[in-house]
Amino acid sequence: MTARSETGERALVAKRVETGEADTTEIAELTSAAGYEVVETVTQTRTEDPAYGFGEGKVEAIAAAAAGGDTAVVVVDNELGPYQTFNIGNKLPEGVRVVDRFRLILEIFGQRARARKAQLQVELAELRYELPRAEAKASLAKRDERPGFMGLGEYDESRERDIKARISRIREELDRIEQTDQQRREQRRESGFELVALAGYTNAGKSTLLRRLAAELDVDENVDRHPDLDTTAESEDRMFTTLGTTTRRADLGPRDALVTDTVGFISDLPHWLVESFKSTLDSVYLADLVLLIVDASEPLPEMREKLVTCHDTLYERNEAPIVTVLNKADRVEDARLGEKREALSALAPNPVVVSARTGEKVDHLRERIHRELPDFERERLVLPMTENTMSVISWIHDNAHVRDVEYGEQVTIEFEARPDVVARSRSKATDLVAGASA
Repeated sequence: MTARSETGERALVAKRVETGEADTTEIAELTSAAGYEVVETVTQTRTEDPAYGFGEGKVEAIAAAAAGGDTAVVVVDNELGPYQTFNIGNKLPEGVRVVDRFRLILEIFGQRARARKAQLQVELAELRYELPRAEAKASLAKRDERPGFMGLGEYDESRERDIKARISRIREELDRIEQTDQQRREQRRESGFELVALAGYTNAGKSTLLRRLAAELDVDENVDRHPDLDTTAESEDRMFTTLGTTTRRADLGPRDALVTDTVGFISDLPHWLVESFKSTLDSVYLADLVLLIVDASEPLPEMREKLVTCHDTLYERNEAPIVTVLNKADRVEDARLGEKREALSALAPNPVVVSARTGEKVDHLRERIHRELPDFERERLVLPMTENTMSVISWIHDNAHVRDVEYGEQVTIEFEARPDVVARSRSKATDLVAGASA
């Protein structure tokens, strides 16, 4: 099936697997997300060839297909070394580019990044990608005394140093940004907000679910905003609608909760790429509750594989409870959905089944979120009537669920709140009493 794009540039997708049959669904979607039109796919089952990745005969077939299809780019759904990239490029018609899986992902990220934090993370990932290639150029140039050997580009002995220095500067700036983000999260917690994070693979329906859970008031994160969060817009069926985090205030009854959506996971990401986006994932790691969104309409083996990968990523640093949400239930027959739940029970015990698109059982998810978040404490305070009392009463109204207030010579207020909010209200009450006695 041909995938259409906005740019009209034509792409040939190629994939090699060691065994079995190659599945090009995801790489075709990624290629379309980058703005290309996928016109042909070529696959091969064989061990990796050191020179080309593919067998040389298959590369010649790819070159012939690219020439016949007016192709602008060959997208390889494998990681190519610098020599393999050069060798494949030498076989292709003049002007046809070679892009491997991770270069393509970086291209998509670069298109989506608008906020400073996202742009820095993309640049960091690009530099991590470029560093071993710069090292390869340096090694070849020193060994063969031929700058630009094998078409790897003109050798510049300072390039490797420049890349490492820039990586160091970006890390320092990202650390400063993350300190500010952490302060913002702590301020929200002190104000009584619960922090809920959405995690999962791209296209699982996270941003649609975010819109279902969200109250009307948007929370300014000073980061990328999902274009489909406008009340009149439809969620887009495309990968990486945004990069970075999007936070909305959720409608969860008595609780004040903020729900944050992040860029979706992708299969087979190398460590250097995941590490480059660590500060984005901190929104997940530092949440009070994580909702792991899974596309229930996918084949069972893919669901299982993605759950395992998500668990490996989340449980490495996350301490908050994780609730699995089987989304897109409207696309799966009830009997089949039951079979999938049973088969995945070890990985996803007691999941919540919803359809974010139709809103089916989203209320059940709200109830589950309420149960999984830290328990509220009930408190009854008797406050002296002073000039500062009403400001304390107002603060409690803003940060807790007030059940009753009685005014007289003293003020009696009963409320429920997070333990840290209760502790702060007691401290404020103590200060009022001390001030009244002074």
